[in-house]
Amino acid sequence: MSDAGAFLGQLFLIALAIVVVIFVIVVLVRAIRVVPQARAGVVERLGRYHKTLTPGLNLLVPFIDKLRPLLDLREQVVSFPPQPVITEDNLVVSIDTVVYFQITDARAATYEIANYLVAVEQLTTTTLRNVVGGLNLEEALTSRDNINGQLRVVLDEATGKWGIRVNRVELKSIEPPVSIQDSMEQQMRAERSRRAQILTAEGTKQAAILQAEGERQSQILSAEGEAKARVLRAEGEAKAIQTVFDAIHAGNPDGPLLAYQYLQTLPKIAEGQSNKLWIVPSELTEALKGVGAGFGQTVQQMAAGAAAAAPRPPKPAQEAPSSVRPPEPAPAPAVPAEPAPPAEPK
Repeated sequence: MSDAGAFLGQLFLIALAIVVVIFVIVVLVRAIRVVPQARAGVVERLGRYHKTLTPGLNLLVPFIDKLRPLLDLREQVVSFPPQPVITEDNLVVSIDTVVYFQITDARAATYEIANYLVAVEQLTTTTLRNVVGGLNLEEALTSRDNINGQLRVVLDEATGKWGIRVNRVELKSIEPPVSIQDSMEQQMRAERSRRAQILTAEGTKQAAILQAEGERQSQILSAEGEAKARVLRAEGEAKAIQTVFDAIHAGNPDGPLLAYQYLQTLPKIAEGQSNKLWIVPSELTEALKGVGAGFGQTVQQMAAGAAAAAPRPPKPAQEAPSSVRPPEPAPAPAVPAEPAPPAEPK
């Protein structure tokens, strides 16, 4: 009997030791808590708030302290489903929102609000309807920054006591009704067509202005070039006339020579295929007379020279003077003037 009692006592001691070891392990597990970075935990002692655990190793009193679920202190992004909103002009639009928030006080986020995600969603919806309800459709589509700013201010002020800071509120999309979308598309298409026509008209106008300006500049340059050419041509002709005039006066020509040159110049006046009417100047007869007189004087001078050069015969003795005078040399016949051709009618 003693052996059996001793065996049972040993079994009891072994069981007690195992229970104690298990109890110690459980106590250690419940007493030692490791909190990750960017996390926070609220500890309740006997049902009341005791402290907030910080990242790292923390010790608790087993069976007295209770740790609530850890809270994420990082910035969180929550996308809420589309919400129907009525604008000022009584149009129903569907708006998707995205909220960026961060828990700054774990104690307030735990005890001040039951479910902060649902609270932020509902507050965003009501604030969005309040802000967009004072705008028409066009203002709602073009004033996203203004709407985002108003939403952020209202949400940040309302969620401050919950230990939450709203950093940003963004409108993901604003979808008007299908009929309004069709009308907006038609309006946009008409506006683009109008702008295209305006740009085309302005381009055509600018091209016409530039072309007219170019033609005007071209005409001005052509006129200036022609004027300079005429001036240079006139100066050249003046110099040529002056040179001829100086040469004529330096050669001291007589009247017959000038008349002869005048007659040589007359046929050149009628040159050209377009000259169908030639008017004979009145100075033509005077020129012909001058040429005839010049030739007559030349013949007389030649005859006088030939008579002076011929040998004289001996004089006869005591010849009675003859009453008959030797004939004078006849003047050279004048060159008859050519009759002017009849003027052809133009």
